[in-house]
Amino acid sequence: MEFFKKTLDPVVALAAIAVLDIFLFVSLGAWTVGGGETMMTGLAAQAVLGAETLQRLPFWQLVFQPDPAYWKIYISLGMLCGGFLGAVLSKEFRWRAPRRLTDWALITVGGLLMGIGIRLAFVCNVSTFFGLTPEMNLGGYLSITGIVAGAWVGSMIYKRILEG
Repeated sequence: MEFFKKTLDPVVALAAIAVLDIFLFVSLGAWTVGGGETMMTGLAAQAVLGAETLQRLPFWQLVFQPDPAYWKIYISLGMLCGGFLGAVLSKEFRWRAPRRLTDWALITVGGLLMGIGIRLAFVCNVSTFFGLTPEMNLGGYLSITGIVAGAWVGSMIYKRILEG
């Protein structure tokens, strides 16, 4: 378990990610996170609300029909389980929770805005940046510009809250 106790060289890590991403793209398609999470949301909504209720919403009929065999679900679950396993094996896992109510509110609003952004752009920031930008697709550059600007604005809001 010594492997999990030291920091991996970033060049080696990025090279490994690039090779795995090429393999994934060739065998299954582009790597995205938003699709898997959206599909898990659809399956959960179908289980709670029922298939009839979900059928009345055009998004779940035209864009994403809930399907437990959708492979991107397992990419999202693999990232979650891999991150958890890595943290446990490196003895870095600890339960943490925001201490102030404002932090809870900011985290919630930030998560909602990310979810809205995924739906508006129809892809997540991971696939937009790593998928479109290397292809010299203008959409990737526009998206990363918006992500950077949004991160800057969010940082300024958070700074004001911390100072005030």
